[in-house]
Amino acid sequence: MLDLAEGHVAALEHLHDRPGCHAVNLGTGQGHSVLEVIDAASRAVGTAIPYRVGPRRDGDVAVSYADPSRARDWWSWKATRTLDEMCADSWRWQSANPQGYTST
Repeated sequence: MLDLAEGHVAALEHLHDRPGCHAVNLGTGQGHSVLEVIDAASRAVGTAIPYRVGPRRDGDVAVSYADPSRARDWWSWKATRTLDEMCADSWRWQSANPQGYTST
């Protein structure tokens, strides 16, 4: 979440550079398998996350990841955290905000 927040700040800081609407990916440029994400999330929460492997479904994509080159080229931004750090940060936020964003 921290990399994502920093990417949004970079976009706001450079908003005047390119007027209009542009798609910019804020990823690492490296894909991770579902099992890698489950393993990293399990480490973050401190317990195994149960899952089951089912058959491939029509429409399932083999590979999907974000190409962050536009963010790098336009704003000199790049993700700096590992998958483990990303999962730990997400879990920290969720643990501190179990109801998500709520009005008080």
